[in-house]
Amino acid sequence: MKYDAYIFDMDGTILNTIEDLTDSTNYTMEKMGYPLHTIEEVKWFVGNGIINLIKRAVPEGTSDEDIKKTYDIFMEYYKVHCNDKTGPYDGITALLTELKKSSKKLAVVSNKADVPVKKLAEDIFPGLFDIAIGEREGVNKKPEKDMVEIALNYLKCDKKNAVYIGDTDVDFLTAKNSGLDCILVSWGFRGADFIKKYDANYFVDRPEEILDI
Repeated sequence: MKYDAYIFDMDGTILNTIEDLTDSTNYTMEKMGYPLHTIEEVKWFVGNGIINLIKRAVPEGTSDEDIKKTYDIFMEYYKVHCNDKTGPYDGITALLTELKKSSKKLAVVSNKADVPVKKLAEDIFPGLFDIAIGEREGVNKKPEKDMVEIALNYLKCDKKNAVYIGDTDVDFLTAKNSGLDCILVSWGFRGADFIKKYDANYFVDRPEEILDI
């Protein structure tokens, strides 16, 4: 294994969160009297933080005041229901366990809100991640490098010895902006055809392939 630290995106990379995200989105849309969305639509809303998910989900021309109200409804609901149907992709827990056994440092860096990121990381992968970081006030979201640098400082790891692993263009740009190598996975929310448009260091179709890099 080539790296000392492995920094993972959450949604679409280690966890299939799309059903809970879709249910929470549609609960919120219904409360606001807006049209509902399919899972496939919500997959493309995700990646740039919850506020951007909301902006993409509400009807065009929605006021800033109503966007804020919609966001607040979503967050209150999702905090309670973020782990109703969410689970790890096949092979992810085994991958993380093997990396941990090999004394690798593990982190999650996600544009999902900080509270559910920490809750999901601990509830689903207890003891496996050294640090889990989500969107929080005062810290720039991905694809800016801020959250990755927080993780690297906590892990006490130089960027040349770390890799960022994700499933979207946002993750590719995050790695690039952070000066990290990048692994893009095909099982997430964008799919193989989409991610292969980007010049990642590696592409993988199964979690265990990461152990061979």
